[in-house]
Amino acid sequence: MQKQDSAAPATPSAAGAFVALRAWVVASRPHTLTIGINPVLVGCALAWRQTGRIDVSVMLMSMLGALLLQTGTNLDNDVSDFERGTDRAGRLGLPRATALGLLTPRQVRTASRGCFALATVIGVLLAWHGGWPIFVAGIASAAAAMSYSGGPRPISYTPFGDLVVWLFFGLVAVTGTYYLQTFSLDRSVFIAAAMVGMPAAAVLVVNNYRDLEPDRAVGKRTLAVCLGRSFSRWEYSVLVLAPFGLLPLLASQLRMGAAQAIPLLALPIAIGQVRRFCRDTPGPAFNALLAETARLQVLFSILLGVALLFR
Repeated sequence: MQKQDSAAPATPSAAGAFVALRAWVVASRPHTLTIGINPVLVGCALAWRQTGRIDVSVMLMSMLGALLLQTGTNLDNDVSDFERGTDRAGRLGLPRATALGLLTPRQVRTASRGCFALATVIGVLLAWHGGWPIFVAGIASAAAAMSYSGGPRPISYTPFGDLVVWLFFGLVAVTGTYYLQTFSLDRSVFIAAAMVGMPAAAVLVVNNYRDLEPDRAVGKRTLAVCLGRSFSRWEYSVLVLAPFGLLPLLASQLRMGAAQAIPLLALPIAIGQVRRFCRDTPGPAFNALLAETARLQVLFSILLGVALLFR
């Protein structure tokens, strides 16, 4: 009698589940999801500095709502670009689940709408807590998310994508989070919001700089297409480095003292990324730089949040 191998091969159903999970990971682009969480962390850290307390349940709901909006936007972008024919063979960016046939357009569209619906429910609950300012911010955020890749004139096909990302992943997200915790706003929160939104916009700059020629070929009028590579190099440099330059201004508003130096720990990484962006030839290698720019926003936001906790 032969001894059975204790390490049995994976069943077809298990293998199929893994493939399906992998397809949804590709479609949702998890490396970009932190862009929605970072503003919440900074807004809550600033609220704690100013008031000495935060509402953890509101913070977690804000994070979940931001994650759902970002995931829904990514899924919608995946299927919308496929349906518009912009995900052609030989594209330079990361793989797209719909274009590769890993998921059907109907599956991805349904998942995207589900994310937006759940985000709307959370937005209503937060608006009940925060009042009409949060209701207006929530409506604007949802409209921007759904029209980023969808509708007759998607934002991602215009020169305004960079501004929209900075606005909603910086200004709106940080000030909205802070207001939910404190029911007030001051000058410091707008400075912090501007700082957090800049590296988020820089992620999109990497994407559009890498895809300049393919985007031009399919009629996308991104800022990189309209103003060229020289402008994009200047824009990326400003978006990545300016938050460090704004630290003294924020510190003067909050009397942070030596704690303002904590975010400077990320400055050598930022300088290295700017050098690579300006020096390297655009192409698939920029996929790694895109992910690293997203991680830079995470690092900067965490360090800024830590600095804010030193009261």
